[in-house]
Amino acid sequence: MVRNVPQSLSVGGSGRGGGASSSSHGAGASINMDSQMQVAEQLVLDLRYPVRRERALLELSKKRELFHDLAPLLCNSFGTSTIFLQEIISIYPFLSPPNLTPAQSNRVCTVLALLQCVASHPDTRMSLLNASIPSYLYAFLVTTSTSRPFEYLRLASLGVIGALVKAGDTEVIRALLSPEIIPSCLRSMDIGCELSKTVATFILQKILLDDAGLDYICTRVVKFFDVAQALGNMVGELVEQPSSRLLKYIIRCYLRLSDNPRSCDALGSCLPDMLRDTTFSSCLREDPVTRMWLQELLQKVDGNLDALQAGGSVSRIHSTRI
Repeated sequence: MVRNVPQSLSVGGSGRGGGASSSSHGAGASINMDSQMQVAEQLVLDLRYPVRRERALLELSKKRELFHDLAPLLCNSFGTSTIFLQEIISIYPFLSPPNLTPAQSNRVCTVLALLQCVASHPDTRMSLLNASIPSYLYAFLVTTSTSRPFEYLRLASLGVIGALVKAGDTEVIRALLSPEIIPSCLRSMDIGCELSKTVATFILQKILLDDAGLDYICTRVVKFFDVAQALGNMVGELVEQPSSRLLKYIIRCYLRLSDNPRSCDALGSCLPDMLRDTTFSSCLREDPVTRMWLQELLQKVDGNLDALQAGGSVSRIHSTRI
C-alpha cells in the first residue's frame, strides 16, 4: 500500500506550472484545486509528527470530500498506512475487558473514515486489500460491548468493508473471503444497532451475490446455518422494530442463498414463518421490488406463490435484481 513519493506528496501530477488557461473561470478552478491539494499534502505530512497528528486526522476527515484525489495521496504517501495501523492497534488493549473511552474511539473512527475514502476509490481499494488492512478491523467487529464508543467503532469499521464491496468487484470480494469475514458480520448483525445491522447485512449480501462468496458459505454447513440463524434472528427482531431497508437486505440474502440447491432445501426448514405469512405486508407495501423478491423466494423454497398478496409476475423479478 505504501510507495515512496516526492517530499511534496503529490500523486499523478497536479498540473502545477502548466500553461495559462484561456478561460479565467477554468484558471480559477485550477488554482483553487491546486491550493486544496497543497493543504492536503501538508496535512498528510503532519501525520508523521505525533504532536500534529490528531489535528491533521480531524482536518483530513472533515475535508475529505473537498480534497481532490485524497485517496491516492493517502495510499501513496510514505509511511501513512503504517501510521494508520499504529493508531488502530493502539486501542487493542482496551477492547477486552471493554475499557474504551469516547476520545479513543473518536480518534480511531477518524482514521477509519480516511480508510473508507481509500476503500471507495477504484484506484486504491486493491492496495488496501493487498496490505491486509481489513484484517486489523475484525477485532472491532467481534467485540461484545454495545456502549457508544464500541458501537461507533463497529459502524466505522463496517463502513470501510462496505465501501470495499459496494462496487461488487469480484476481485475485491474474493480477496476479502477469509475465516474472519463472516463471523465478524454475523456478530454485528447480532448485537449492533440498526444501522450496524443494516451495513453488516449489506456486506453479507454483496458477498453472497458473488459466485465465490455464495460457494464459500453454502459449501460450509456450519457457516450456512450460522448465516441462516443470524438472518432469522433479525427477522424476529423486525417484528417489534420494523426497518424496510434492513428487511430488503435480509430477503435478498435469503433469495441468493436459495440459488444453491442444497441451501434452498435447507431453507425449507429454517426460513422464518414471519416471511411466509403477512407479518411484513405493511412494511413492504411501498417496495414492489422486495415484495417480488420475497415472492420468488417463497416459490423456490415452498412452491408457494400465494403467501403474499403481491402484484407482478415472477418473470419481472429477474430484471429488477440489484
